[in-house]
Amino acid sequence: MAVTGKVGAWPFVRLKLRLTANGLRGRSTRIALFVLGVVFAGFFAIAGYSSFAIPGVLDSLFAAESALPLGGATLILGWLFLPLVFFGVDESLDPARFALLPLPRRTLITGLFAAALAGLPALATLAASAGMVDTVARLGGPAAAAAQAVGILLGLLLCVAVSRAVTSAFATALRSRRSRDLAAISLALLAAAIGPLQLAALAGAQRADWDTVAAVSRVVAWTPLGAPYSLGLDVAAGRAWQVPLKLLISLAAIAALLWWWSRTVESAMVGIAGASSRRTSTSTRSPVDLLLFRRAPRTRFGALVSREIRYWWRDAKRRANLITFSVAALFLPISLAVSASAPGGMTIFVGVLAALALANQFGFDGTAYAANITTGVPGRLEINSRALAHAIYTIPMLLATAVLITLLSGNPARLPGTLGLLLAAYGVGLGLVLPLSIRAAYALPDTPNPFAMSSGGGATKGFLALGVLLAGVLISLPLQVISLFIAPIWLWIGLPVGIAYGTAAYLIGSNVAATQLDKRMPELLTAITPNR
Repeated sequence: MAVTGKVGAWPFVRLKLRLTANGLRGRSTRIALFVLGVVFAGFFAIAGYSSFAIPGVLDSLFAAESALPLGGATLILGWLFLPLVFFGVDESLDPARFALLPLPRRTLITGLFAAALAGLPALATLAASAGMVDTVARLGGPAAAAAQAVGILLGLLLCVAVSRAVTSAFATALRSRRSRDLAAISLALLAAAIGPLQLAALAGAQRADWDTVAAVSRVVAWTPLGAPYSLGLDVAAGRAWQVPLKLLISLAAIAALLWWWSRTVESAMVGIAGASSRRTSTSTRSPVDLLLFRRAPRTRFGALVSREIRYWWRDAKRRANLITFSVAALFLPISLAVSASAPGGMTIFVGVLAALALANQFGFDGTAYAANITTGVPGRLEINSRALAHAIYTIPMLLATAVLITLLSGNPARLPGTLGLLLAAYGVGLGLVLPLSIRAAYALPDTPNPFAMSSGGGATKGFLALGVLLAGVLISLPLQVISLFIAPIWLWIGLPVGIAYGTAAYLIGSNVAATQLDKRMPELLTAITPNR
């Protein structure tokens, strides 16, 4: 049947909102997390608005020209890196769902782009950047405020466009394991570099080298990162001739990103169907021997551990978590050493961070978890096997981090105590995330895009991570305080005490998680099943 009417962007927006509402219907946990997302978005909007409005309250055009372009560039970079590494991308409207519909590419891109604007991140970003309009209105009057209003709208379009274009391009490229690993390492390196840049920025702010900051801001204002956020400043400073040029830069960047997105969206619609077939080899080994590692016991526990070890290495989303943690664990101590801070101060933070990959461990399985339910895998066996498989990858990373911290501190004798703190914090993190992975599990979308999250999933993932980090650090902090007070003795008792502390925390958390899992297997399966 031919399509006689022209499809606009509004049906995509309505579909996005309806899918979001249907995803919340009858799910109290998801509703609570969505409300928390609204609160968090409101806090971000208020904090951003207040920060961007400060130069106007101070009546300082110099401060505004130094801060607003750099602040806008930070927003765009946040939209670029945070979805890839931390929050994921909301793909309620999966492009693959439209593969069989006779929609022109321009219509599809326009609709998906409009739907991406109808979300909490976009609204919060727009409200936060509105503080720039407040500042420019105080400094340059209504004409400058109007120009800045156009600028923040263009900035929002640029934020969404860069996020969608880059994630779509990566999702298209990540067909082979080698390319997925290379992309994950590159993204982790770029994300980890944000920490040193922030520390360098703080150090520069402490030295109050504002002339250098202003010079950097003037350069950024002529790039797509800062051009849309400096339109009103140019009017206020009497440089109205620069406005058309920066408008052209902004529009060209948005058009280029949308064109790039349109080039990759068709491959995303095809999904893995167009992937080349792989050669299969026959083996004379039995299925049990193929699953189990050579030294794994030939029991259900050995089979579950072997399966999880293979999943952590072969599944793109799980492997990306491991790579991101390994890079962060190495970069955080180096960043603190470069900024002249104590690298050991991040010890418990890194230890708790190691456990975050299990915060939604059942969500990686999706409907495949039904096999464990039908075969009657006990909760204790399930929890312990998953934790052991994750520890096999994580503990060597923690050992490498401990060696790095001690080398940077200049005192190799601290190695056992540092490793003890890391293992204690890791055990505390496991004790927290294991029950949480059952009570607050959420579904991941059934899509080849490894960065995709279901509607509200990004906020869920972010709140789980932040909550576990805060609680884990608070619970582990007394042990680190004790280590400082008895530093000479801690060199000898730090490792066994840390192992005992972490083991106790893990046993408490794993027992709670196992009891919950035995009672909530059907509910857990429902929670991690993607909506069709």
